[in-house]
Amino acid sequence: MNHINGSRKELSPEQRKELLSVVKARFEKNMNRHQGLEWAQIQAKLEANTERLWSLYEMERTGGEPDVVGHEPETGEYILNDCSAESPQGRRNVCYDREAQESRKTFKPENNAVDMAAAMGIELLTEEQYRALQKLGNFDTKTSSWVKTPSDIRKLGGALFADRRYGTVFVYHNSAPSYYGARGFRGSLRV
Repeated sequence: MNHINGSRKELSPEQRKELLSVVKARFEKNMNRHQGLEWAQIQAKLEANTERLWSLYEMERTGGEPDVVGHEPETGEYILNDCSAESPQGRRNVCYDREAQESRKTFKPENNAVDMAAAMGIELLTEEQYRALQKLGNFDTKTSSWVKTPSDIRKLGGALFADRRYGTVFVYHNSAPSYYGARGFRGSLRV
């Protein structure tokens, strides 16, 4: 998949077709993640919202392997999360947020999780969303992912990350400016 056309958040017809084909195949291969949901309804919502479709493309382009993980009957929204086995390859080596990135005196990372997610039009998973995702499979057994950090922890200089080790999901802390080759972030998109 190629990058978007210019700076507009719009995909070419070929990019739309390829993306929907890839995500549909993933949807059909992993029905345990979304029992009772039908692809045609999800595709119609995506096709009607070019900005959300672009965000989905960015999730895919950066290695997130997005898939439908839920539906909210009250709002009618479908929820798509990154379902790659490990933290998305194209989103690693980032610290938590811009404040953390700018606070580094040396060896600044090129980007941060909060700004990358905002630029993609997605949200970082919360701890609760991360734990729910882990009920659908084993994710981050060799990597870890930043999760949305409560403001009281962030004000003190920390940030939260999560992973799965020894058959258990762990949520832990690190200083927000830290970054690692095996730590990225997972996102969520509502459409």
